[in-house]
Amino acid sequence: MKHKFLILLALAAAALTGCETVKVHPTYDPVGYKPKNPGNVVVKVSLQNRMVYVMEGNKPLLVTATAIGLPTKPTPKGNFRVMEKIENKRSGSYGFWVNGSNIIAGTSGQCPGGGYHYVGFPMQYWVGFCPGYGFHVGSVWPVPRTHGCLRVHQHAARELYEIVRIGTPVNIAQTQPEDATLGKNAPRPQDYNDPDPPKSITISSEAFKKYPSDIPRDQP
Repeated sequence: MKHKFLILLALAAAALTGCETVKVHPTYDPVGYKPKNPGNVVVKVSLQNRMVYVMEGNKPLLVTATAIGLPTKPTPKGNFRVMEKIENKRSGSYGFWVNGSNIIAGTSGQCPGGGYHYVGFPMQYWVGFCPGYGFHVGSVWPVPRTHGCLRVHQHAARELYEIVRIGTPVNIAQTQPEDATLGKNAPRPQDYNDPDPPKSITISSEAFKKYPSDIPRDQP
């Protein structure tokens, strides 16, 4: 399985340090497939099941868990189309105010004082489907957690990004027919509560990690 070396590395580090508190989660690594006809691709989102089904007709190209919006900031329902794709995007609303080594979390419209500049939160592999809403890399909590966007695990986001194109239909509904089949026993990420990187990393270009192996495969 891809990224298996990360688990081995964590185990090795724990053994060398004698630390018994290192959490090693099962690797979340759904497989994505290239479409034979990109014009037939449809992205379906189930809010109840918190799953994304990327389909080409009846064939699943990618099935992956997602984090959805809070009740106070819900993910919009309806029929949309992919309107933009930005590999390394930062939020225009939520992020950090930076003044030298001082880094304060906040919103773009509330500067804490003179000398600060705003740096948006990283939203890698952004696939926008509605103004202000899109899919992007993020922690995939099993409960509503976002400001309305659909967060996808870092080991699935690039595959989604590569499969869809501008104009790909996106249907977001409370449930989807695939919930009873593809999504019934689909695994979910277990690393959602892992500590965030240091703020100094989050505001830098290092926040945009690359996973060269996370690209869609040719269909068997």
